[in-house]
Amino acid sequence: MAELNYREVLEQILLEYTKIPYAFGDITTEAVFDHDKDRYLLVNVGWDQGKRIHGSLVHIDIIDGKFWIQRDGTEEGIAVALTRAGIPKDHIVLAFRPPEMRIHTGFAVA
Repeated sequence: MAELNYREVLEQILLEYTKIPYAFGDITTEAVFDHDKDRYLLVNVGWDQGKRIHGSLVHIDIIDGKFWIQRDGTEEGIAVALTRAGIPKDHIVLAFRPPEMRIHTGFAVA
């Protein structure tokens, strides 16, 4: 799968997450795409019981043709969605795991 397709697949997956409504508060999920640096984010923004909500739900970088999952706050796991979409596991790095633990994940080490 070419890197251009990687980007399209990733953007489609992240945009699907923005359609999932929050069960509480007035919170939306926004997708942020930086095509120049290959950075992709899902950010939660809004209010819940008078408190401001703003934070990263997902952060993925494409580095050397691989998905580096820097943050994954999804229930199922964004790596599962990527593999379901046809991205090979050896093209996904669980960067939020320590390097010495990555060999046990079934995904790319680096």
